[in-house]
Amino acid sequence: MHSQLDTPSGYTLMGSDTPPGMDYRPGRTVTMILHGDDEQELRGFWDGLRAGGTVITELAPQMWGDIYGECQDRFGVTWMVNISARG
Repeated sequence: MHSQLDTPSGYTLMGSDTPPGMDYRPGRTVTMILHGDDEQELRGFWDGLRAGGTVITELAPQMWGDIYGECQDRFGVTWMVNISARG
């Protein structure tokens, strides 16, 4: 299942459970997606999330035009951060 929260700041916070084909790891069964277009603020969130955690995909420009990264925070929660290209 998926969930979505649109914040007053204009960000979208999304979550999902473990989809078919993905290894089930008790305690690590949720992925959070943080999406918005304020690059400076989202990079700040990224820095906080990866501190003490593990970077899976570096936060960098992607072929679809956005900036994207994935990390696992120090608590074992996986985060995907997507910064929309302004245009």
